[in-house]
Amino acid sequence: MIGKKNIVFGFIYLVFTAALGPYMIETMFPDVSGAMQTKQKDVGFLQQLAGSDYENPETMEPLTAEQLAQANTRGILALSMLENVRAPINDMKGGPHAHGNLEAVLNIIAGLTLCFLAAPILVKQLISWLFILGALLHSGMLYLRAFDIAFAGKLLYFGPWLVLLALLLMGIAAAIWLRPETVRD
Repeated sequence: MIGKKNIVFGFIYLVFTAALGPYMIETMFPDVSGAMQTKQKDVGFLQQLAGSDYENPETMEPLTAEQLAQANTRGILALSMLENVRAPINDMKGGPHAHGNLEAVLNIIAGLTLCFLAAPILVKQLISWLFILGALLHSGMLYLRAFDIAFAGKLLYFGPWLVLLALLLMGIAAAIWLRPETVRD
């Protein structure tokens, strides 16, 4: 059964990519809580000023243009700092984590589909290995690139093409060799 390796690989790779994504986010990137607290303090202060007609909360006198500009600048910088802290986390979620999960599920589906194809063994083996190599050379290299491993960035671009080729070949093979349902009386 040629599709079995894709099914096994798919489930193991899904566990790996599903678990590794949150692990990497928590361990590789700085703590967001400090940036969140700064943002809440500085933007909260701006909201308080707006609610009090821009009066100094301590003296109840109108703020000068310079004081307003300083408060506004602190708020903007706090928002920018929070966005800068979150950017690598969002990249990790949208990159290797999401693609790894997708490519794991594609391998499971491909493996199941290969079980129902009456195609020559070499065609099925080619499709099977293209799906596995495509996943490893795409999302696998995205994970390695997150650890600054140099060769990963160079191999990364082969993966999507292999997955697309595997999908195309699977579609052609299914059109030609998919076993029709057996009708039972």
